[in-house]
Amino acid sequence: MGSLIVVGVDGSSSSDAAVVQAAREAQRRRATLRVVHAFSWPVAPMRAPVDPSPLNSLAHDSAELARSVAPEVEVTDAVTAGGAVPVLAAESRAADVMVVGRRGIGGFVGMLLGSTAVSLAAHSQCPVIVVREEPDDTGPIVLAVDGSPENENAVEFAFAEAALRGAEIIAAHAWLPDYAPAGTGVESAERLLAQAVVGRRERYPDVTVRQEVLSGETREVLVEASRGAQLMVVGARGHGGLAGMLLGSVSQAVLHHAHCPVAVVRGRA
Repeated sequence: MGSLIVVGVDGSSSSDAAVVQAAREAQRRRATLRVVHAFSWPVAPMRAPVDPSPLNSLAHDSAELARSVAPEVEVTDAVTAGGAVPVLAAESRAADVMVVGRRGIGGFVGMLLGSTAVSLAAHSQCPVIVVREEPDDTGPIVLAVDGSPENENAVEFAFAEAALRGAEIIAAHAWLPDYAPAGTGVESAERLLAQAVVGRRERYPDVTVRQEVLSGETREVLVEASRGAQLMVVGARGHGGLAGMLLGSVSQAVLHHAHCPVAVVRGRA
């Protein structure tokens, strides 16, 4: 089966930005793009059947937007009954990348981000790109490196994405001198970064990599590093049964506050 990009849409401006990003992603990968709108039936009894026409029009209009951005990409659209997270998580099983907007049409940013983007990133079977308004495809890709085994998929995704985009990677690791083990200095952080990227330089010879040790609290320095970037890549690094636990505090903070689209890589890269 060929590559597949899936984008979740809800009619918001953030959703439109996600469609644009997804169309570009499909174009780079020569992939098919699937536009999906999930809806839930009202809980209260209905006197008359719900007219599905507006829902179909929403998905169709989003697909047309994608075609206008990348005319050569094959685009399909679907309207599926169910909650956004379970529907899109199911779609992620066949997808290479899932793309969603950071904000929905409900207006409660924290609620929507928690229930949609964070939960989806925690449960998706493929990497999820969460898009802010009007993504900019210039600037470097910032890769958050923490040295954990779970971070390996994020590193691989970042290099593959940089090769597709012709972008530079900034491999960043946050280091707090006051909390470093006794007898260790910044050299240990530099070694961690070197080890994370060592095997990829040969596989991606055209990708330029800069290694940066950022002094400060992890969430704060990563959010600041996202300024001017075209994408930030983080691993999930979470555990447990709840969505928040599955993601981890750093990934959640970056999703909420980064100044660029964020790719959370939990599943296959």
